[in-house]
Amino acid sequence: MSTVQPTGAAAAASPADKPTQGWVERQLLTGSRGPAIALIVLAVALTIYSPFFLTKENLLNVIDQVTVLGILALGMTAVIVIGGIDLSVGAVLALAMMVLGWLSHDGGLPVSLAVLGALVVGAAIGLTNGLLTTYARLPAFIATLAMLSVARGLANVITDGQQIVGFPSSFDNFASSRLFGWVSATVGLLILLYLAGHAFLRYRANGRALYAVGGSPEVARLAGLKVRKLTIAVYAAMGLLAGVAAVILAMRLDSAQPSAATGYELDTIAAVVIGGASLSGGVGSIGGTAVGVLIIGVLRNGLSLMSVSPFVQQIVIGVVIALAVMLDVLRRKEA
Repeated sequence: MSTVQPTGAAAAASPADKPTQGWVERQLLTGSRGPAIALIVLAVALTIYSPFFLTKENLLNVIDQVTVLGILALGMTAVIVIGGIDLSVGAVLALAMMVLGWLSHDGGLPVSLAVLGALVVGAAIGLTNGLLTTYARLPAFIATLAMLSVARGLANVITDGQQIVGFPSSFDNFASSRLFGWVSATVGLLILLYLAGHAFLRYRANGRALYAVGGSPEVARLAGLKVRKLTIAVYAAMGLLAGVAAVILAMRLDSAQPSAATGYELDTIAAVVIGGASLSGGVGSIGGTAVGVLIIGVLRNGLSLMSVSPFVQQIVIGVVIALAVMLDVLRRKEA
């Protein structure tokens, strides 16, 4: 007698999926301990080297400085988990920032509407990246590399390469305001976004589905997951978060600059990979990314305390990226 295999919701609830659920749990936690240990060792070394590192003012400064990177890395985590990549995040941030400045200055709109316009532009660019990688079937590397050039060019075209200076004081004060006298309001926003991202990836069905897409898009499709829609949504969310980062950076600089966030895409990818995510997809966690962001922030801060040249700092960050990728390859070989 032939047996009928469960499909749809019945298949999703079948006991055979329990090992898969365990696999997803492992992917949520994979690689987070190693980076955390590295962060502790780095902090101890810098504390021994400089008495200024462990001061309240310096630690708050480190957290403030990584806010923009942290928001970009949050979106990049989801992109890398599905096996994608986004090289355009820095350029999208610059474009959204210039749209914000142009709408509030030349357009005469209230800052609140200008902020909304920046977020819409960021999400639209991310949506375009998703459509290029799914329906146009361009490799994510090529699609987002092309978008990097387009977005950066548009950012310069808006004001012919000139920066826009000066925002209302109420807009700038948000970035400098302190919650409970400690962290800035922008850091508070970053923490809320990370908590929401962690809850989505761990407890929501669509969030857990991203790991299946990254593990094998074809298997995920055969299992009934809407791979295209999930991929497009992830890239759109990445663009939206780039818009959020643009607003925060504009608050901090009190200006909009077409050259802003140049090279941020490398630091963003580095933070996610250092945090334990795999460039082959299917592995990564929000907690790991948070640790990766802090490692980059602490490393840059420590090198600055040592009076190391910014050019040498780039070399050090590059070496750290290479080591993180090597560790990822070794982890996958062991698995």
